[in-house]
Amino acid sequence: MTTLALITLLSVPASAFDAPQAADAVMTVQGTPLRLTATRPLAFSPAAQPLETEPFVQVDPDHAFQTLVGIGGALTDAAVDALSTLPKAKQAEVIKAFYDPKDGLGYSLARTNIHSCDFSSATYTYAAEGDTQLKTFSIAHDLERRIPVIKQAIAAAGGTLTLFASPWSPPAWMKDNNDMLHGGKLRPEFRQAWADYFVKFIKAYEKEGVPVWGLTVQNEPMAAQKWESCIYTAEEERDFLKNFLGPTLAKAGLGAKKVMVWDHNRDLMYQRANVIFSDPEAAKYAWGLAYHWYEDWSGGLPLHDNVRRVAEAFP
Repeated sequence: MTTLALITLLSVPASAFDAPQAADAVMTVQGTPLRLTATRPLAFSPAAQPLETEPFVQVDPDHAFQTLVGIGGALTDAAVDALSTLPKAKQAEVIKAFYDPKDGLGYSLARTNIHSCDFSSATYTYAAEGDTQLKTFSIAHDLERRIPVIKQAIAAAGGTLTLFASPWSPPAWMKDNNDMLHGGKLRPEFRQAWADYFVKFIKAYEKEGVPVWGLTVQNEPMAAQKWESCIYTAEEERDFLKNFLGPTLAKAGLGAKKVMVWDHNRDLMYQRANVIFSDPEAAKYAWGLAYHWYEDWSGGLPLHDNVRRVAEAFP
């Protein structure tokens, strides 16, 4: 049985626990009817000396760490297609349940895909084959379903949603395997066109009233998959960021967008961070490093240590 307890502090002063503070406890337990079920409220009080056998969590409100940007989920084609099978009223109910800060979970963060990904029913791009100038660039596909759903999520979240986007692969004609699937690499002669593609995507979405807060360079850049995928070594991602994507975003007036590198598992995250963040010209364009929480083939502790090492080496 796996138990996940989520605790939300209602009020904790930065100075100290001068008076008892209340907290809501919400519990989900696998194999039971408990699904985000409210349990008995908790009360915080000044800590007494715990017993030797007593589990406890010590919180020092005067010692701050990272800032939590938000919690959310993915708004991919699959999510949108599933919602589209529901009546309009039920669609609104589901979106409210996830994004409404008062009557729902209060999701404030969302990720979406740049053209097709593994959660798409078909492979597609936004530009015609060979169009390096991107004159045919169009997000008409996303305007049919995905953008309307994202707008509903934004409205349900109170008008603001931190949205970031990721590509699973460049268009096939930009890659050395001439295939959006099965890995392959971005061909050097198309690095500028691919950087321009990011700019086109951001501006097209924002023209439709969907602000893009940030992006990742590539989803899972070390995985050759049977779906959309593309391989970047650490050095290739570094060089694409510092010589093409970063400068292109800045030139287009999009330099404030949050660019995250890696976007893969924890096993190799320190190596990727070291290669990119140790290069000042690349690091100035990288807001942070994205990583995925699954895959524990190296054991849980080493992978947790990798997260810690990155945070300590590149705060």
